[in-house]
Amino acid sequence: MPRPFVFINSAMSVDGKISSLERRQVRISGSQDKARVDGLRASCDAIMIGVGTVLSDDPSLRIKSDRLRLERSDLGRPENPLRVVADSLARTPPAAKILGQDCLVAVSNSASQDRLERLSSRCEIIKCGEGRVDLAELMSELYERGVKRLMVEGGAILNWSLIQSGLVDELYVYMGGLLIGGKDAPTLVDGSGFRKAFLRLKLISFEPLDEGVLLKWRIAEIRP
Repeated sequence: MPRPFVFINSAMSVDGKISSLERRQVRISGSQDKARVDGLRASCDAIMIGVGTVLSDDPSLRIKSDRLRLERSDLGRPENPLRVVADSLARTPPAAKILGQDCLVAVSNSASQDRLERLSSRCEIIKCGEGRVDLAELMSELYERGVKRLMVEGGAILNWSLIQSGLVDELYVYMGGLLIGGKDAPTLVDGSGFRKAFLRLKLISFEPLDEGVLLKWRIAEIRP
């Protein structure tokens, strides 16, 4: 089944945490990495996050650079990529910054009609799956809509679900020079975890950046 090229981009502490145990956003990267992320967004057809990230961080996911938005327009592309929220039960608040033109919320058939009605005036809604969003079906739908390159910005559960489903090609991780700690603080990949087979990654590159290091990995294979 055709799908977009999918890469996860994230920032984490040295101990692998992407936010605090209170699920509050932590400033991990600096100005150089933020500019890099803006460039990555500009290179993509769509950006996807999970509803947990919407509820904890309320990101807008728009491109910040005027120059990058203009370059996209000059190429006949929308100023900002399509924004996609994986939200099985339609928990996205109607006032969330991510909503608006060029935003798509993917829900399951278990989402309540009341919530869907509140969201329908702020974004496009598609149904994929029964109790949870069927991510493979969503990827196929996005590909049919012309999304060939998809950037995933978390959170930890969405990262796990995509990786577990074999839907990720590459992983870009900025590791900042700080420790967050807390056994309940979200990591880069949460979920149930691999038990008898572990995902192997092939290192593409590493680069000192700000006060940390940028690591780029390609998904290799699962080994016992």
